[in-house]
Amino acid sequence: MKWLVFLGLVALSECIVILPLRKVKTLRETLRETNLLNNFLEERAYRLFKNDSKTAILPLRNFLDSAYVGTIAIGTPPQKFQVIFDTGSADLWVPSITCESPACKTHNTFNPQNSSSFREAGRPVTIYYGSGIIQGFLGSDTIRIGNLVSLEQSFGLSLVEYGFNFVPFDGILGLAFPTIGIEGTIPIFDNLWSHGAFSEPVFAFYLSKSKPEGSVVMFGGVDHRYYKGELNWVPVSHTSRWQISMNSTTMNGNVVACSHGCHATLNTGTSVIYGPTEMVINIHNLMNARPENSEYVVSCDAVNTLPPVIFNINGIDYPLPPEAYIIKIQNSCRSIFQGGTEASSRDTWVLGDVFLRQYFSVFDRKNKRIGLAPAV
Repeated sequence: MKWLVFLGLVALSECIVILPLRKVKTLRETLRETNLLNNFLEERAYRLFKNDSKTAILPLRNFLDSAYVGTIAIGTPPQKFQVIFDTGSADLWVPSITCESPACKTHNTFNPQNSSSFREAGRPVTIYYGSGIIQGFLGSDTIRIGNLVSLEQSFGLSLVEYGFNFVPFDGILGLAFPTIGIEGTIPIFDNLWSHGAFSEPVFAFYLSKSKPEGSVVMFGGVDHRYYKGELNWVPVSHTSRWQISMNSTTMNGNVVACSHGCHATLNTGTSVIYGPTEMVINIHNLMNARPENSEYVVSCDAVNTLPPVIFNINGIDYPLPPEAYIIKIQNSCRSIFQGGTEASSRDTWVLGDVFLRQYFSVFDRKNKRIGLAPAV
């Protein structure tokens, strides 16, 4: 009997592929330390773009605040890359060795000639983000995520990059729905799913609250050791990004935003929380926060007295404590709330890593739903 139990546990663990993630310094933090943040924001304000068959449009994707990276391998033999596992986009790309942009000079680049399994699609590609642009071409190759192997997987190779100087990652691996991916390509998660790589077509994130190490992304199932209680499931309201309906946002029992309901995307590609500027100003006023350049500053003592910001999702409260939404930087404390989403959608919020560190998140593609539970 003991052997049967042991073998069952081994089988269960083999069904789930768990990949470690590492917390790194964000581009915002790097620019702030070098007094270049305001210049960067002035040069690269949020922009909207129109779609065509060669262009993926991701106006809410701003990698200024990306914080968690993991390792993938591309080619035969494998070439390793540090990527953002991003729930807000659907494409995979890394820099090409022939990329001439300054950003490529400081990142790992892919050399197609060193891979016996590489095939070029002969098709140009452009991807616009809120904070930059990549231009290049499509190829296909063997791609490994831990023990998962995707053969003949389409991916982009950048030849030109704008806005990706100093970012702490080489490329991006999108985990959103294929409808926002490059036309005619199959995202890596869908490719693995169609070839039976998963016992369950889900992936999940645990983001460590304090340590640089300890965060993980898991594929094919859920490891219950990473959360407390039961998962609360929320239906996806728009099957392109991982968007859900949110009932309200409150502080001290008062509605401060989303008074008539709104939408929120759960986004592993940013560490902050974005919302409509007017609503974010409301929240900052209640914090007695003052604007300083492009950010809002509060008294560091306020962390001990401020109430949580509570997001009500599907009838359940998800509190965000002040020690999560206020961050200390050198001798000042700053809010992680940022405005600007009204540029692309009137009443949309983006709940980034600061929210996901508090709540273990499961993304269920088959049933089009997201599961949330308090993280351990």
